[in-house]
Amino acid sequence: MASLAPHVLSLLCFLTYIAPTFQAYSPDYSTTPKITLKNIMNVVDSCWRTKSNWATNRRALADCAVGFGKDALGGKYGLNPKPGSLRYGVIQTQPLWIVFAKDMVITLKNELIMNSFKTIDGRGAKVEIAYGPCITVTPTHIGKRRGCDGDAIAVFASSHVWIDHCFLARSADGLLDVTHASTAVTITNNYFSQHDKVMLLEKKRVRFGYAHVANNRYDEWKMYAVGGSANPTIFSEGNYFIAPETSYAKQVTKREAGGSWNNWKWRSSGDVFKNGAFFVQSGYGSCYPLYSRKQSFKVSPGAMVPALTSNAGPLGCIGGKAC
Repeated sequence: MASLAPHVLSLLCFLTYIAPTFQAYSPDYSTTPKITLKNIMNVVDSCWRTKSNWATNRRALADCAVGFGKDALGGKYGLNPKPGSLRYGVIQTQPLWIVFAKDMVITLKNELIMNSFKTIDGRGAKVEIAYGPCITVTPTHIGKRRGCDGDAIAVFASSHVWIDHCFLARSADGLLDVTHASTAVTITNNYFSQHDKVMLLEKKRVRFGYAHVANNRYDEWKMYAVGGSANPTIFSEGNYFIAPETSYAKQVTKREAGGSWNNWKWRSSGDVFKNGAFFVQSGYGSCYPLYSRKQSFKVSPGAMVPALTSNAGPLGCIGGKAC
């Protein structure tokens, strides 16, 4: 997702966010399928999951992002941090790649504010952030905070952010909000569930800006799968939509507009629609993403999405073995 709004801050916030879960989700890692070269993987997972040395070469993951968040370095070039709390690590000013020594459930008393150039890498451990405030990604941490606004993850006025393989559910407000002119954000391999307002990109509701929505699976929505307001541009490509049984919720799209939305650029290409789902297109002209060469990636056919998304959410990785 890339925002077309003016970028008011320099490119300060770099993040890779891996595997921690929210609201006491307990995945059954014993059922995680074994990975072989014959398994179908999406472009991000195929970059690292077949390699048995991932645990000793963790920072190679920083090269695996695609799309607008491709340049999210996180803590790739940081020093090895000393043992300490998660909060201590994320507020440091220097780049850090943060890992976990064991399984744990973290209950925060106040929101966890992440500064620039940080990676939270939960691979190899079962890490949950639950029963309290959650995470805010912001370039700087200055002054008194008003407290958590109820979002599981809030990306605030930040650039070059990558969020991958998280499970998010049952937050007080949104599950993932990307706001205040945040730009260059990639969101991959995440599992969103049991919630009303899934994603606000300022379920997928886009306000202003541009969103390339590719190779996602949508099912069990109550009102809509992809929504927007304030004239965003949305390119839906190679997604898999399974409409609910309710007759009034078959439409994938929803516009929240005070006036006409006929000129908004909303396009569908290569999507698969099941159980009566349909996408209402609008606008004129091209809306293909303007990726650089290194940001670009091949979007798979929509029919492959059930296989490509079968390992969304946290992974049960074991050191010394392919994940």
